[in-house]
Amino acid sequence: MFTGIIEELGTLVQITRGADSARLKIKAKTVLEGTLAGESIAVNGVCLTVTAVGKNFFTADVMAETLAKTNLGQLTPGARINLERALRLSGRLGGHLVSGHVDGVGEIIRRERHDIATLLTVSAPREVMRYIVKKGSVAIDGVSLTVVDFNESSFQVSLIPHTARLTTLGYKGPGDAVNLEADLIGKYVERLLFQGRSGGKEKISFEFLAEHGFL
Repeated sequence: MFTGIIEELGTLVQITRGADSARLKIKAKTVLEGTLAGESIAVNGVCLTVTAVGKNFFTADVMAETLAKTNLGQLTPGARINLERALRLSGRLGGHLVSGHVDGVGEIIRRERHDIATLLTVSAPREVMRYIVKKGSVAIDGVSLTVVDFNESSFQVSLIPHTARLTTLGYKGPGDAVNLEADLIGKYVERLLFQGRSGGKEKISFEFLAEHGFL
């Protein structure tokens, strides 16, 4: 489990591709402190298991499913990468609960400045947009952010200068792919409310809520 508060920008040193997999070698410093092989690091928001740790790098294997569902397969040597170690139970939850299990890949479609803020508009697949709410949380390349506004197919977030400077989002623009993870709590709420517990039959539906004056 992660918080979406990026600890450092790493650099992809090497990507070794297999038939349906890849091994990443990533240059880093901060996230190596106290990290052992077998532990987890979020790489652009994707939870990966550390397979080896060196003086200034670590390696991680990426399976076929992860390559298919994230932007990690698009990375090339020299790419900057958001890195975060797993949350310690004694630590502060500065962002929101981030599992590191990406729900879909979106695309930055607009980047603009508003005073000191950088506004990003991101198009997203339906499986992500269904959980987007105004003032709610979303993880973009592993960065915990608050939704400013949204429509049917995209949403907008605002970056403070600190976030823009210390994460990959400060260097990305229109056309760039980003990993998206919707709010974990929203997924559980949907499951409990709309899928019921017996035989997959819905106990509550949008029609039911509308009929009884909740919508």
